[in-house]
Amino acid sequence: MGVDLDIQKGSIFCLLGSNGAGKTTIVKILSTLLKADSGEASLCGYDVKKNANQVRSAISLTGQYAAVDGLLTARENLRMVGRLSHVQDASSKTDALLEQFSLTNAADRPVSTFSGGMRRRLDIAMSLIGKPEIIFLDEPTTGLDPQSRIAMWKVIREMAGTGVTVFLTTQYIEEAEQLADHIAVLHQGTIIAQGSAQELKSMLASRSILLGFADQAPYLAAQQKLDGHSYTIHDDAMSISVITDGSVKQLAALLADINGIDIAFLEQKQASLEDVFLTLVSK
Repeated sequence: MGVDLDIQKGSIFCLLGSNGAGKTTIVKILSTLLKADSGEASLCGYDVKKNANQVRSAISLTGQYAAVDGLLTARENLRMVGRLSHVQDASSKTDALLEQFSLTNAADRPVSTFSGGMRRRLDIAMSLIGKPEIIFLDEPTTGLDPQSRIAMWKVIREMAGTGVTVFLTTQYIEEAEQLADHIAVLHQGTIIAQGSAQELKSMLASRSILLGFADQAPYLAAQQKLDGHSYTIHDDAMSISVITDGSVKQLAALLADINGIDIAFLEQKQASLEDVFLTLVSK
């Protein structure tokens, strides 16, 4: 791996990468679940290798799948974790977390009756009962519907607002752009770029040319002509985003390549974070 990170306290840091890029491996190393072959890492001033117990006391980890007991109620799940973590006054903290995560009305229902979004919120609430300094959220919105995903974004922002440092992994570019103060792009175990969403966009002095089509035939024909270009297809809108350096020369070359194909509209935009991600990974 080629990973060098410096994460600010109280920020939302996002590790953005495709499936298999190594996101979960990094989380496991930093949370002491896996030993690194080489290199150094410290959290809250503690060395991950030498001070594993202190690191574990300072962090909390929420994996890709909700680790809740379906036979217990939400209240019982929280109190159980509170007792295991030797939390004083676990009962009052449980009530506060149920309210914070909008679970008060369902507090005494078996978790087996919860929706995926409710189970995910409870899972994160359980991670916070011990008041960790850092919380790792490994792809927390995977499998959630759009409404639940937006609700989870609100929860994550609120957590960061209390001073907790959030280490978030995701494969969703929109999620990284919506939430993160700082984004690191991970590809095949190596950080290939990092910065704020705006900083990443400005790294490429590029423009996105959006080509729209009225029919399927020209839409498919254009894709055949775009070999050598970096582009993204949007099947739902029957359009293609093509990355250029913003010059008239490249625009002219693009138009020459698709000459004779019926285009409904052409629009020039600043490169999006998705455009930047795809360009970086392809290189």
